[in-house]
Amino acid sequence: MIGTVFRSEDVPAEHRFDYWRDLVHRAIAPSDITSDHAGDFWAEQRLLELGPMMVWPTSFLPSRFLRTEKMVRQCDPEMYHLSLMLGGGLGLDHIGRTDLYGPRDLWVTDTSEPYDVRPPDGGGRQLITGVAVDFPRSLLPLSPGRVRELLGRRLSGREGTGSLLTEFLIGLDRQSDVLEPSDAPRLGTVLLDLLSAWFAQVLDAEDILPPETRHRAMTTRIRAFIRQNLRDPGLAPPVIAAAHHISVSYLHRLFQEHAPGEDGEGETVAAWIRRLRLEGARRDLADPALHAVPIHTVAARWGLPRASDFARAFRSTYGLTPKEYRLQALSSPEPREQTEQAEQAEQAE
Repeated sequence: MIGTVFRSEDVPAEHRFDYWRDLVHRAIAPSDITSDHAGDFWAEQRLLELGPMMVWPTSFLPSRFLRTEKMVRQCDPEMYHLSLMLGGGLGLDHIGRTDLYGPRDLWVTDTSEPYDVRPPDGGGRQLITGVAVDFPRSLLPLSPGRVRELLGRRLSGREGTGSLLTEFLIGLDRQSDVLEPSDAPRLGTVLLDLLSAWFAQVLDAEDILPPETRHRAMTTRIRAFIRQNLRDPGLAPPVIAAAHHISVSYLHRLFQEHAPGEDGEGETVAAWIRRLRLEGARRDLADPALHAVPIHTVAARWGLPRASDFARAFRSTYGLTPKEYRLQALSSPEPREQTEQAEQAEQAE
């Protein structure tokens, strides 16, 4: 597991709000945090330290976060703060911009500027849920002047790189129990690349990014595309390359350089697709709820319509025929649990 978890019910009721407020202050720049529900407060929060990137998925009762000019003068860690809303709503005043944010909206603030984050009027006790990211401004390969164009704006997490960033942040929270501390630096690098690509895309400044950042971000987008279309038997390198407006040779080069296999070397695109399909079929074969589904149907659902090719590839990879594996897996819950954990860790890459 990576990260530490706070649950308000683990703290005496009279101390819950103050304890949570101190926890938030350790994650972000100091602000005056108040809540109409402080006397009966509820919150859950996880802190994930991914190298210099701090990610904190959180749910809490409506609260206000006010950072004044005096607070900026007293303490400025020179950080950018990204917020992804998943449930409820919040309003933001920042550098003269005011807007309201709901599910799948993103916004960016700068700790060097005052801000006022507040719940909407009449929201009652509706929970606010989301994921926040804090990171040093110096890490972003874009000038503060360009980034300032985005501060306080309501940005979409529903399309393009914004959608990919959103899914990555949601996945970090879901998979944090099976990720290991040794995964944190790599995940921090992936997140920084995604953030950089997203900022540059919104600002139409992608040419400013270092080539290595652009290549890693493109590889991450391609991997997400492959996962989304894995069950399509027509998924192949030419289709993937065309969908991303790149050549097939460039696609292969990206995978060789930025998509390491289990042995640390780059996998080919076809090999990675085949591995993911076999893993998906293996999970289904171990699922008691699917025990009556014919093996060839399971394979076809994962984009492997030729039964003989599937059987041969499965045995070569796992040392058992699909039938033998299903019988063994259904007789014991352990293989099923192990494949679920492996899949969760894989999706975090």
